[in-house]
Amino acid sequence: MAFAALLCAALGLGAAACGGSNDGTSTGDGTQKISFMLDWSPNTNHIGLYVAQKLGYFKQAGVDVTILPAAQAGAETSVENGIADVGFSSLSNVASYNTQGADLRLVFDLTQKPIAQWCALASRKDIVTPKDFSGKTFVSFGSPEEKVSARQMITYAGGTGEFKTATAGTNTFATLTSGKGDFAGFYATWEGVESKLNGPALHCFKAQDWGIPGNPDQLGYVVNGAWLKDSAHKKALRGFLAAAIKGYDYALAHPQKASDLMVATAKAAQLDPKLVKASMDTIISNNYWTTAGATHVTGAIDATAAQDYLDFQYKAGTYDSNKGTRPDQAPQASELASNAYLS
Repeated sequence: MAFAALLCAALGLGAAACGGSNDGTSTGDGTQKISFMLDWSPNTNHIGLYVAQKLGYFKQAGVDVTILPAAQAGAETSVENGIADVGFSSLSNVASYNTQGADLRLVFDLTQKPIAQWCALASRKDIVTPKDFSGKTFVSFGSPEEKVSARQMITYAGGTGEFKTATAGTNTFATLTSGKGDFAGFYATWEGVESKLNGPALHCFKAQDWGIPGNPDQLGYVVNGAWLKDSAHKKALRGFLAAAIKGYDYALAHPQKASDLMVATAKAAQLDPKLVKASMDTIISNNYWTTAGATHVTGAIDATAAQDYLDFQYKAGTYDSNKGTRPDQAPQASELASNAYLS
C-alpha cells in the first residue's frame, strides 16, 4: 500500500527500475535531462507527471523527463546515490534519512492536508475507536514512525497503547481479510477509494483527530542537496516543478481527461480507469492538494505543520543517527525542505 511504501520501500513493485544515473546533463539543444523515480506503482499522486509528459509541458519548460518505476531500495536511496535526480517521498522520510547521514531536500509538497487513515475492516464490530486497537495486531512495514503514531492514537483514545505487529505483504487488504492482522494504515486518496469501489469496506480513523499533531503526510518531490549545488540543476528543477504543477492543475480542472491520459500512458501498471477517476474526485472534493476553494496546486511546504509532527516523533524517540545515538534536537523542517524552487 502507498502509505506503508513511503515509510518503508519494501513492496518490491517495479524492483527492476533504476538503470544508470541521469545526472542532469543537457541535450544538444540545451534541454536539460531529469530522471524521476516513483515511490510506488503509478497512482494519482503521480498524475501530474504523466499529464505534463503527455501534453508536452516538460518539453515546453526545457526539460527532458524520464519517469522511472519504483526501486526496491526506495526513491530516497536512489536519489541519494544519484540513480535518479528527483524522487517521490515525504518530509518525514527525509527527516529519517537525513538523521542517518543522507542529504535530501523536499522541494515540492503535493498534499496540503493529511491523507493517511488508520483502518480496520468494517466487519470488525469490536473496533469502534482507536482504543480498540489495544492488544490487536497492527499490519506494518516495520517503521518506527508508524508504530509511534499508532500508539499515540490508541492512548489518546483511552487504550493501553500496546499492540502486536505483523509484516505486511504486497496487499494489505488481503492481510486483514486473512485474519493475520487487525488494523493498518491506508491512504484515503487511493486505498480508501479502492475500498469503496471494490471492497472490503473499511472503518477508518484520521490521525489528526486522535492526538497526532501537524501534517505527517507532506508528500512530494525530493532531491539530493549536492545535486542542487549545480546552477544548471537549479534552473532545470524550477522548470520541472512548474511543468509538473501545470500537470496537476490540469488534473484538477479536467479529472476525467487526466485520468484517461494517465491510464493510457502508464500502460504497464494496468490501472483501473474507475479507480483513477474516483481517486481524483476524492482529491478534488476534499481539497487534499489545495486550500479550500483553491484550484491551483502551490506545492508549498508548510514548515510549521511539518515541525509540529517532527517534534512529536522526536520526543517519542523515532530518530536515531547512523551511530545509533539520539540527535540533540528534532529534525528541522526549515533545513529539510525548501520552497525556493517553486514558481
